[in-house]
Amino acid sequence: MKYTIKKIIFSIGLIGTLIITGCKKDYTNPNAATADQVFSSASGMTGVAVSLQRLYALTRAGSIYNIVTANGFVTNELILLNAGNTAEYQLSVGGGTLDGTNTIIANIWSNANKIIYDANNVIAAAANLSDKSYASGLIGYASLMKALAMGSMSMFWEKVPNGVGSNVSFIDRMQGYTNAIAIIDNALSIISTNPVSTSFLANIPGGIDIVNSLQAVKARFAIFSGNNVLALTAANAVDLTKKSTFNFDAVSLNPIFETATSTNNVFQPIDSTFGLPPSLAPSVISPVDGRIAFYTSINSTIAPRFRVNGFGATASTAIPVYLPSEIILIKAEAYTRQNDLPNGLNELNKVVTKTSSSDLFGIGANQTALSGLSQTQLLDQIYRNRCIELFMSGLKLEDMRRFGRPTSERKRNLFPYPFKERDNNPNTPADPAF
Repeated sequence: MKYTIKKIIFSIGLIGTLIITGCKKDYTNPNAATADQVFSSASGMTGVAVSLQRLYALTRAGSIYNIVTANGFVTNELILLNAGNTAEYQLSVGGGTLDGTNTIIANIWSNANKIIYDANNVIAAAANLSDKSYASGLIGYASLMKALAMGSMSMFWEKVPNGVGSNVSFIDRMQGYTNAIAIIDNALSIISTNPVSTSFLANIPGGIDIVNSLQAVKARFAIFSGNNVLALTAANAVDLTKKSTFNFDAVSLNPIFETATSTNNVFQPIDSTFGLPPSLAPSVISPVDGRIAFYTSINSTIAPRFRVNGFGATASTAIPVYLPSEIILIKAEAYTRQNDLPNGLNELNKVVTKTSSSDLFGIGANQTALSGLSQTQLLDQIYRNRCIELFMSGLKLEDMRRFGRPTSERKRNLFPYPFKERDNNPNTPADPAF
């Protein structure tokens, strides 16, 4: 029986004793299957694995909505429409207004720890299955979700938990990326020995290309952590002709559409600048940057004028795990940081000049090719095009830090730790000043 996200009973994830980082909580559900029952069968493990995607992708409480929202407000991609949305309001103001009570950052933190905990159980139990190709699917799928969860904490916090459980210690966020890459490498090694079975793929929601997604996320975290050689190697391993998406339908709604697009009561895009300073903003003169019309629509009768489009356009719009253009821009950055300017420029121009008809997701820039750029100028243009091409992807804050953008262009540099962690874990670090 195929597992779709809407069919997953969320209590599967609350098996026996649930240990979340810093939280001493014992969740015992007498009506749920025991851990032994669930993790002794492929079907039980598959149910838990699919629940990881549910937690990451669905609803206002899920990781995708909270990552896009938190990043969008502090990097000026979004404007707040209703100050009664307290958590979004704190992020829109930033600075000291954002504190550990904020439910959006708490959701990112809690979801990540829950996903990591359950993924660990799936990965460990799957190794005992006799069907090694089905097991490699479980391990690859759970490892992808675990890596995304680990990365979500590393993108927003100065230190991240070194595991799950009570009173865990913390490590530098760059080590968090390194650990996520190690999880991915383990999964890729297992899959190379026993390719993922078609029977496993038939039992999970459609849309996810496991191997390509693992390589893409590896490239993302490698470039984030400054490992340009590894980033280039991983990026070159991604098949850019294939999509990998979180899919939605009339029951399992796109979380951006469900909360923001459909209500006009939470947030909308700031405007055609995408929150960039004038020198970097998308072109609104000939040739007009085609990504403005992709990511935003215009409403001339109801404020604000600019509205969510792109990957939040409808209830069933799929959200990419990665964009092919992200991978191309990773190559451009990796080459440029290694002072290979010709290859860096060549990769950048693939994004700058592409049309909607040549892009897998229909994102066209339609700009003229760039030339004669120094290394500094080339990095500025890579940053510019990442911000435009990857608008509302949740990645901009990490980009701002990595490319050395002025702190005046953002409202926070790193997030305070949720009180639910601080109140239960004496090892929680001090909050960053900004």
